[in-house]
Amino acid sequence: MTDEQQRERPSGVWATAVGVARVRALESERKNALFHDPLAQAFAAAGGLWPSSPPPGDEAARRRRAAVSSSIVIRTRFLDDLLRQASASGIRQVVLLGAGMDSRAFRMDWPEGTRLFEVDTAAPLDFKASVLRRERAVARCERITVAVDLREDWPGALAAAGHDPASPTVWIAEGLLIYLPEDAVELLLARIGALSAAGSRMGLTWGSRGVIERFGADAEPGSAASMWVSEMPDDPVGRLAGHGWEAVGHTLRERAAAYGRPLGTPPRHEEGPGGLISAVRR
Repeated sequence: MTDEQQRERPSGVWATAVGVARVRALESERKNALFHDPLAQAFAAAGGLWPSSPPPGDEAARRRRAAVSSSIVIRTRFLDDLLRQASASGIRQVVLLGAGMDSRAFRMDWPEGTRLFEVDTAAPLDFKASVLRRERAVARCERITVAVDLREDWPGALAAAGHDPASPTVWIAEGLLIYLPEDAVELLLARIGALSAAGSRMGLTWGSRGVIERFGADAEPGSAASMWVSEMPDDPVGRLAGHGWEAVGHTLRERAAAYGRPLGTPPRHEEGPGGLISAVRR
C-alpha cells in the first residue's frame, strides 16, 4: 500500500461503506451474481479489505457476518430494481443519501438526461474520488457530488448543487437510517418530503425490529453493528404515510426468495438486519 493510500484509509462510521464494497465485490465474483459492481473491489482494496479473507471469530460470529452480508446483497438488488423502475417511469433526478462507495452512477444504464446526486461528508467522497481517478471510471449519467453532513443543512447544499424540487426525484437511503437516532430519522424524512414533487419515489433500508439486541449486544468495538442506534418503527408504512408517501414494506427473506437466493430458516438471532421499503409520493 502506498503512502497516499495509507493516508486515505477510512475511519469512523463511513468506513463501514468500504466493508459494504467488499461484500459487493464478493457477490460480483459469483456465477449467479444478483448484480455486478466492477468498482467494488477497487474500493475494498483501497480501504485495506482486499484481497478478501474471512475475519477471525467463532461460529456464531461467522453466521452473523454471513447474515449481514446476505442482507447487503439483497438490499443492493432491491434498490437497483427500484431505480430502474423509477427511470422507466420518467424520473431523471436521483439522490443517494449517505452515498458511501455506491457506484450506481458508473455501473447502471441511465436514460439520457439523468442527474445523480451523491450526498455524503467530504472524507468518503474524497476517498472515493481518489479510487475513481485511479480506475479511470466514467459515469454513465451526470454525477454531482454534494459534500455535506446529513446532520447539517444538506437540503441547502443539494439545492446549491442543482437539485430541482419541482421535478420528481428518486431518493435512496441505503444502510443509513440504522446509524441515525430517532429524531434525526424523523428530520431526514421530513426534509425529503419537503423536496419531493408528486410522483417522486423512495427506497429505504431500515434495521428490523430487535436487530440491535441480536447483533449489536456483543458487537466488536468499531464494527458496523456497534454503531447501530435505530430500528424500523412498528408501522413503517403508516410512518411514511404521515410524510405523504404511499409505501410498501418487504422483508429480506421475501426478496431473497424472489431473486432465487433463499435465505433458509436460521434461528431468529441469526437473521439479517434489514427491512426494505419502496414508496411513491402522493
